[in-house]
Amino acid sequence: MTDAPHQPSALELDRRAFRKRQSTRSVFVALVSTLVFAAVVWLTVLNTPGWADVQQSFFDPETFWSSLPRVWEGFLLNLQVLALSVVTVAIFATLIALLRTLRGAVFFPVRVLAAAYTDVFRGIPLIIVLYLIGFGVPALLNARVPLILLGTAAITITYSAYVSEVIRAGIEAVHPSQRIAARAMGLGYTQTLRLVVLPQALRKMTPPLMNDFVAMQKDVGLVSIIGLVDAVRAAQIETSLSYNFTPYIVAALLFVLLAIPTIRLTDWYTARLQRREQMGSIV
Repeated sequence: MTDAPHQPSALELDRRAFRKRQSTRSVFVALVSTLVFAAVVWLTVLNTPGWADVQQSFFDPETFWSSLPRVWEGFLLNLQVLALSVVTVAIFATLIALLRTLRGAVFFPVRVLAAAYTDVFRGIPLIIVLYLIGFGVPALLNARVPLILLGTAAITITYSAYVSEVIRAGIEAVHPSQRIAARAMGLGYTQTLRLVVLPQALRKMTPPLMNDFVAMQKDVGLVSIIGLVDAVRAAQIETSLSYNFTPYIVAALLFVLLAIPTIRLTDWYTARLQRREQMGSIV
């Protein structure tokens, strides 16, 4: 004797029909709002008398393609600074975060110094740090220093203050019982941190760390102020030669294309983490 196939109840059928109606309504509302928004943009921007001049000054195709090689060459330099900064910030910020989480009265001076560092460099704008490092270090050493190293150092000093606080918050978000249980099993401080605390903290601090990475991708464009011919400076040079602002649009587009994958990955991971934490709470 075989069991009869499961038949949904009338209440469940009503729920499914309601969800279907809600989904259809949402699609319709989204379509209408998109059309209205497009009409407003056309009336207020594209249909204005000055749009032709704006298009010629900022969106000229000929200037776009002629300036792209030089701006792209400068953008590769931005990528070099970004790659170096990611490594140095990860190392330095982790060290600062670990120093701030040290327990015991003997480590009080170390904790104060680490806290003072994060307070100072979270308060100083990056552009000022670039000026101080880019022009102060060569004067102090009385020697020529590669500009890539100076730009990387300035970004590392600034962003390590932000990232270290994210890492510290992730470490302290792990419940103390996890440490106590690990120590009760005979694990030392380093083993507890490496095997128990950091793996749990990583899930909590990954979304904000990825957001800091997106911000860093943008801020590497500021290294042009110390003399590096990056994408921003290359766009400035091309603009001065062509008397057209389209090269700035080229540089902006390259930075946007760099940031979009990270932004989408951050959104996906955040949604995945939220579903995991709320699993079983939605009926």
